[in-house]
Amino acid sequence: MNLSASQIDADNSDRDKHITLAVYALQAISFLFVITFLVAVIINYVKREDVRGSWLESHFRWQIRTFWFSLLWVSIGFATAFILVGYLLLFANAVWLIYRIIKGWLRLSEGREMYSSGNG
Repeated sequence: MNLSASQIDADNSDRDKHITLAVYALQAISFLFVITFLVAVIINYVKREDVRGSWLESHFRWQIRTFWFSLLWVSIGFATAFILVGYLLLFANAVWLIYRIIKGWLRLSEGREMYSSGNG
């Protein structure tokens, strides 16, 4: 069976879209099992080259930034929890994380990039 280049590209794109979806799912599950957040970002870094130059690259960038900024705010939140400000930071981070996962998931399901004109 001979597959054309366009069929192979379509198969790869579909596979990459499923991987991107799986990363969003792992990020969502991280509210129950924190380790899945780390697994998600590892997948992002391992598969990053596969999506380079495609519309999915923006989703990978979004997911990676979500991880690192969340880690930053959680670290600051835990460090300042003793003065109660930390709890506010942890709560704000959770809300922000939910927003990032939902926005990314919706844009992925619509086949849209994360960073397009007029969209930060």
